[in-house]
Amino acid sequence: MFQQLAANPHLFWLSLGGLLLAAEMLGASGYLLWSGVAAALVGLLIWLVPLSWEWQGVAFAVLTVVAALLWANWLKRQPAENSANESLNQRGLQLVGLHGHLLEQPENGYSRIRIGDSTWRVYCLDNLDIGDEVIVIGIEGNTLKIKSA
Repeated sequence: MFQQLAANPHLFWLSLGGLLLAAEMLGASGYLLWSGVAAALVGLLIWLVPLSWEWQGVAFAVLTVVAALLWANWLKRQPAENSANESLNQRGLQLVGLHGHLLEQPENGYSRIRIGDSTWRVYCLDNLDIGDEVIVIGIEGNTLKIKSA
């Protein structure tokens, strides 16, 4: 077997690339992907241009780094799709921008509003009365910051 690999080193690199890509599919979270691609490219390169084992190793290392850097560069240029989900599991942040009406007379700036099927403690420096329409502008702890709408 070693004699066959020495006579056809491209089979070694193609096999290594296939094994690394198969291992990646088992859940390596991207760590083996670019090494597998680089090994497959070295296998194709060696099939076209015979190189010594030393140069094969250098080509594998360089292609792994280049592939990973190209992928990182490509990811940086892509628009962030998850930016809309920054408030996921943060109920208070999801309420920013919503309107409500004061349920209680404010005391020291604190009152309550109803949004949906819940009531929320709110804080506002404006002079407001019961029933005034307000808009949520932020959150601090479990208290919503509001202003007059």
